[in-house]
Amino acid sequence: MPITADALEKTVREAGAIALRYFSDLNGLAVKHKSARDLVTDADVAVEQYLQDALGKQCPEYGFWGEESGQSANQVSRWIVDPIDGTHSFSKGQYFWSISVALEINGELIMGAVYAPALDDYYAAEKGKGSTKNGRVIQVSAETHLADSMISTGFACLRSYLHENNLQRFCRIAEVSTGQRRFGSAALDLCLVADGQVDAYWEQELNLYDVAAGALIALEAGGSVTDFKGNAGIFPKQILATNGKLLAEILPLM
Repeated sequence: MPITADALEKTVREAGAIALRYFSDLNGLAVKHKSARDLVTDADVAVEQYLQDALGKQCPEYGFWGEESGQSANQVSRWIVDPIDGTHSFSKGQYFWSISVALEINGELIMGAVYAPALDDYYAAEKGKGSTKNGRVIQVSAETHLADSMISTGFACLRSYLHENNLQRFCRIAEVSTGQRRFGSAALDLCLVADGQVDAYWEQELNLYDVAAGALIALEAGGSVTDFKGNAGIFPKQILATNGKLLAEILPLM
């Protein structure tokens, strides 16, 4: 392994400490609009810069793809980073935002970490080694019926003003499920599937840095990750994560 799980956790938690310093003084937070409905703050930039520098020193052979800084020259093997997934939640003082870091080597995700600093929950996975939350092994839920399930989603498609959006899909699934949640961080949503807190999650019009780490964590916890037609794989524009047992029932509603 090019970096140990402990070393990655130390680095990501240090990034979380930087984010929390900004989070403790939201009145002084500089917020800008990347587009009409997409925000970036000083915290996003600072956290990403720290991760780029720290991971670059530890693993100089790998490239870097961050939401704010873009892609470096080497994109064959790279770190994939969302410094604050859920920037709007962060800027409003809510707790459901996270730092997402994944390592992809030759097109294969091999490590993932998602840290929610305000909750102090650290999720991690290594390919073939399962998933953990704060060092404890986690698994997806055993729920077998959509009627008894908790589902979550997000609305990046609405931020992008897409005509093909999530609203009708949400209504169909909400009508036949017990609970519906919208937490605001795709990376964290995927971890909640991995931890059995949520039975299924879907969203559309995301980017790889939003979902790479969380998808690996969900898969290693025994979940399924597909597109809306059930094709296995990580498709940020159409991502559906379930506990596996609900996949056949939820697919027709997608």
